[in-house]
Amino acid sequence: MRFDVLTLFPEIIESYCNVSIMKRARESEVFSVNTVNPRDFTLDKHKKVDDTPYGGGAGMVLMPQPYVDAYESVQRIENSVTVMLTPQGKPLTDSVVNELAKFDQIVMLCGHYEGFDERIRDIIKPVEISVGDFVLTGGELPALCLIDAVSRKIEGTLGKIESADYDTFSNGLIEYPHYTKPRVYRGLEVPEVLLNGNHKLIDEFRLQESLRRTKSKRPDLYEKYMNKTPD
Repeated sequence: MRFDVLTLFPEIIESYCNVSIMKRARESEVFSVNTVNPRDFTLDKHKKVDDTPYGGGAGMVLMPQPYVDAYESVQRIENSVTVMLTPQGKPLTDSVVNELAKFDQIVMLCGHYEGFDERIRDIIKPVEISVGDFVLTGGELPALCLIDAVSRKIEGTLGKIESADYDTFSNGLIEYPHYTKPRVYRGLEVPEVLLNGNHKLIDEFRLQESLRRTKSKRPDLYEKYMNKTPD
């Protein structure tokens, strides 16, 4: 997988992708992360990438020329998709992550200030994705959420790819509780079922705990799961 990120702040992307699991996977060439700064493509001697909006209004708007030129500089491969990170987009869910993981390249556009000149959308025609119904200063954090989530679906990122199969939302439920040593801590004990080595009982326990947690914390997901589950 190749991630190409158009960003005014490449150091944010690079910093996150150079630690822990992401760093190991990147060094092992499980995926690559490349940043492109639209400031390097502006025709303005002051490296200006934004201007005041026509019609008036607060804030500054990202200009089309630097972003379109920066985008067109990215070498595209055949199985590629372009994503714009914006609160106007469709929610980033586990099912969306699974679909994105099928591509060999994801090109991402990170906004800033009051957003993109509409002609950037018109020319590039990206898939628009949102990480929630709120507004952030820029698109770097959403881009990192996407990179992190998608990379977990790629063989070689995690110690065991099966780890991603049991993540919260992977089966429509919140994940079951986890325990490690010590067996007793401040009077709280690890459930006995997890200690007997009976994997069938452990699987049943974990499913019931996932159902219980989901019903309590996310009744919307619980109802959706139960409605799709055959009798």
